[in-house]
Amino acid sequence: MNNTLTKQDLLSLEQYALKRSEMREDIIRVKKNRQVNLGSHLRLLFESRATIQYQIQEMLRIEKIFEADGIQEELDVYNPLIPNGTNLKATMMIEYADEEERKTALAQLIGIEKTVYFQVGDHAKVYAISNEDLDRETAEKTSSVHFMRFEFTHAMIEDFDNGVVVGVEHENYQYQISLDQNLISELSSDFS
Repeated sequence: MNNTLTKQDLLSLEQYALKRSEMREDIIRVKKNRQVNLGSHLRLLFESRATIQYQIQEMLRIEKIFEADGIQEELDVYNPLIPNGTNLKATMMIEYADEEERKTALAQLIGIEKTVYFQVGDHAKVYAISNEDLDRETAEKTSSVHFMRFEFTHAMIEDFDNGVVVGVEHENYQYQISLDQNLISELSSDFS
């Protein structure tokens, strides 16, 4: 399945300016239906073709990019974040409102992105493949944002509608949640 975006899928800066408000409202609804909170401080936002298209449109707008080479650069950066039919892709955010608490937590959560998993029914856990674009941690701390890819077998995809657990099993942060049927249905659409 080729789900990548091309220049023809994007609006010009002028067209986007006219439709931005409406598109923003739509994408807020989409994102609301594509996120999972893993406890109080981790949030996974599952990307889709629509969320990435919106992100590219926003970047073009903010950076005032209208030349073909610049548009292609943005497409090349963001297209890898679109699921391709055998996987789910997510942005994980580590969220602490208090700056000092966040600083302490980021130092204690090094490697957390490697411990986030999906478990479909009785199948083996599928752990995130994270930050394929660049390393997002140092010896002192992890980043508050990580990009993740979860790869599923054909059998897992077939069983996806029969129950899914998402969790994290870091030594300093453990949590798991069973996904509700609405979210399972929404994420299942990424496989077709």
